[in-house]
Amino acid sequence: MQCSKCGTEASDFESFCTNCGEFVEHNPVATRSNIGTEVATGDDRQWSMGAHLSPLVGFIIPLGHIIAPLIIWQMKKNSSEFIADQAKEALNFQISLTIYSAVAGLLCFVFIGYLILPFLGIGGFLLMIMAAMKANGGEPYRYPFILRLIK
Repeated sequence: MQCSKCGTEASDFESFCTNCGEFVEHNPVATRSNIGTEVATGDDRQWSMGAHLSPLVGFIIPLGHIIAPLIIWQMKKNSSEFIADQAKEALNFQISLTIYSAVAGLLCFVFIGYLILPFLGIGGFLLMIMAAMKANGGEPYRYPFILRLIK
């Protein structure tokens, strides 16, 4: 970044010029996503983070953990490749987690499911937080062990 007033170089972490004290305008995140050639803007990063955190709505609305990322994907799929990719990833993760939880629920009849369900819940929550933080940093996140049903 360059200061518009005096031309001094400023790092990406500085908000003010070290030479003249002028506010330094920062462009969108300088990291490029692996998805395409577009730069993830601040708005893209916020929507992507929201897509990963939106399944928390499922605590209030039944099936909200699947509906919320689906709505974000449908709203933003034509405006940003980064948002579309991350919303699909969040949606695939929630669908996979639902399937895994249903199988674990059936396994409760043989008592193995009682051991698996807590790991799915805690692991799913932690992975969701990690994905939101990566997306907010402009990096695409890939959940491990999921079925990519929506392409």
